[in-house]
Amino acid sequence: MTFLRRFAIRHCSLSRGFGALSPASLGAPGSVTLHRLGVEKLPSRGRPFTGHNDTHTSWLHTETPESVEVDLKRLYGEDTGREGRSLNIFAFRYQETELNGSLPFLSIAEVLMCRQKAKNALGRVFVSQMRELVSSLHHDTAVRVVVFRSLVQGVFCAGADLKERAEMNHSDSDLFVHGLRSLMTEIALLPMPTVAAVDGFALGGGLELALACDLRTAANSAQMGLIETTRGLLPGAGGSQRLPRAVGFALAKELIFTGRRVDGQRAVDMGLVNRATEQNSDGDAAYREALSLAREILPQAPIAVRMAKEAMNRGMEVDITSGMAIERMCYARVIPTRDRQEGMAAFIEKRPPRYTGE
Repeated sequence: MTFLRRFAIRHCSLSRGFGALSPASLGAPGSVTLHRLGVEKLPSRGRPFTGHNDTHTSWLHTETPESVEVDLKRLYGEDTGREGRSLNIFAFRYQETELNGSLPFLSIAEVLMCRQKAKNALGRVFVSQMRELVSSLHHDTAVRVVVFRSLVQGVFCAGADLKERAEMNHSDSDLFVHGLRSLMTEIALLPMPTVAAVDGFALGGGLELALACDLRTAANSAQMGLIETTRGLLPGAGGSQRLPRAVGFALAKELIFTGRRVDGQRAVDMGLVNRATEQNSDGDAAYREALSLAREILPQAPIAVRMAKEAMNRGMEVDITSGMAIERMCYARVIPTRDRQEGMAAFIEKRPPRYTGE
């Protein structure tokens, strides 16, 4: 695991702009085709991918002149990601297809934050790349769960890039924070479940990013807080709205007014995170816990899970009567699906269901 983590950090830099890969293009002439023992060249560009392949992982990477601060990794495999193939691909989108004639591409996607020197601070490049990647996931029916994690040791996200912010005038700063707020909303609106793995500091905008996710795991040693009032500010990327919804108004006000930081154990006690665990020697205990949680979600009917998320997210903003109407609408959308028929058939036949997201 340590080797793979270091390998991922070294190669958190992938070629961009190749566009989407469709089922027709995978394995078709002139396309990128993944094999167990190698990776073909990309004829249209004439540049080869280099790769690391073994039984469990496949990494694709290529050098690019632009620094990559946010990246994407996908897990595949019959065991729903436990020891499945991995693809490191930035902003690539897959539709439902088959891998070597076996299971469909039902994947956990990992958003990798790897702005090493600035500790994943929310600067212009970081935010731009995160927005592009999140946008690519919105219509990706192959992705069942998204895990947000950091490849920077001891840090999830340090919050605002204060060096960049200091160079902005009032108008520029307002526009940038507005863009940051809209990014968090885009993350919150992803149709599939999202999990933030907090293995270190998540302060200010870093915690706001975690709050934009559906679920959160944390190492007990992690430090989390909306510390903006200690800098003469208030949470501006959704934190003043999402924290009260997570922990209750009175406690949220206390945390924001004081700028207090809390560790993982306190965070789970107050409902800020779903699970907390002791940190391990690799520094990725929260990530492992997040992956375990994602694997519990992955086998479930994907359309049903997405509709359940929509029903809850939309329902919590309205009165109970309107919420019931939203639930009815979402329920009606799963009735005609093949997955619902498969769920019923699997129950009657006493076998595990095989959901395809149709």
